[in-house]
Amino acid sequence: MDESEVEETVEAEEVLARVAAIDIAKASGMVCLRVPAKVAGRRTQQVWNVQATSNEILALADRLVAAGVQRVVMEATGVYWKPFFYLLESRGLQCWLVNARDVKNVPGRPKTDKLDAVWLCKLNERGMLRASFVPPKPVRQLRDLTRARTVLTEDRTRIRQRVGALLEDAQIKISSFITDLFGVTGRRIMDALVAGQHDPHRLADLADARIRAPRRDLVEALTGRFEEHHAFLLRAWLETETHLTAEIDALTARISTVLKDTEDPRGPDGSGGAHLEQLVERLDEIPGIGERTAQILLAEIGWDMSVFPTPDHLASWAKLTPRTLQSGGKHRAGPTGKGNPWLKGALGEAAMSAARTKDSFFAARYKRLVKRRGHNKALVAVARSLLIVVWHLINDPDARYADLGGDWHERHLDPERKTLRLLRELRALGHDVTLTPLPQTAA
Repeated sequence: MDESEVEETVEAEEVLARVAAIDIAKASGMVCLRVPAKVAGRRTQQVWNVQATSNEILALADRLVAAGVQRVVMEATGVYWKPFFYLLESRGLQCWLVNARDVKNVPGRPKTDKLDAVWLCKLNERGMLRASFVPPKPVRQLRDLTRARTVLTEDRTRIRQRVGALLEDAQIKISSFITDLFGVTGRRIMDALVAGQHDPHRLADLADARIRAPRRDLVEALTGRFEEHHAFLLRAWLETETHLTAEIDALTARISTVLKDTEDPRGPDGSGGAHLEQLVERLDEIPGIGERTAQILLAEIGWDMSVFPTPDHLASWAKLTPRTLQSGGKHRAGPTGKGNPWLKGALGEAAMSAARTKDSFFAARYKRLVKRRGHNKALVAVARSLLIVVWHLINDPDARYADLGGDWHERHLDPERKTLRLLRELRALGHDVTLTPLPQTAA
């Protein structure tokens, strides 16, 4: 055997002496506790069921603390893990949330809640698990606010689409002449329709002076078959849209207040005192990332980058890095994975916005990749680049964004590679090219 393939490893049979694991269901959790026995080399194991109520979980926490448990692990089961995790954590216990994919039982063995808890506990004591990222309480609360705003925004978008479909059903074609159906002009006309005004000339008079469409076209577009049935539905949709808009504005104000009142542990001088709203302003300088996107990024990844030692760790956690698959000496790139949908959704929108900017590094990167990799993969690459920049800005309180420029790739391209590429293109067009180097000029 080749000596380069020989590797000596030191494996500890037990990494942790006192461990616990919980197999969580909706109304209860199966707890397994493993601690050293009085006889050397043996383990004492206890398994019992705990109801998923606050008092029962706090009593469990006290019992585990008394047993000197070093770590408690549990699977990420829907949202049912949260009471166990938060209440045990409040008692000072080290809690790990693990991905169910990483703790699958050995195939062929019986599957019961008790056996699952024991298996999870054994994996825990041997150090064969990886903890999932569970942000601290301030980040979780900010995350709840931003996710609620995202959900309500999506609901409002669906309501607005229903309004547009309803007007089309009534032969009201005003959306062909105004960009925002819920702008000043659109809202005036829809309110008038609900109030019973169906005269197209009167409705056209409500148009804002900035509407460039000729009046005769507006009158023609507002001539339809708007009936009492449409008015009833339109009133319901408009009231719902107004309510959702008010709730979204309230959430936005609450998010701004939370960021304004929350101090960044590391201020500009490294001693703290700065507020997160200043960090949002720095992230807002990145092309494609607006204020709301910056707020979502902070809510999803937090502001403590010690959790992600390098930007590559963060990109991998966000599932923006293709997996490497090797088999039989062949290497290929696998899918990136699902990742955090709230984070990837915000980064996807930011990547599309950044790709449309002018003379920016991200726009140039998109245009360079989309030709040979396609739209989707180019957007993922831009999103990954955005996330890496975000990591550096959060990790370094003194850093500010400076764009590399749209010509960065051209300035850093190997001249020989560029020459060969141009030659291939010319030969593909049917030209036989002979290169003559120009004489070097003195600087």
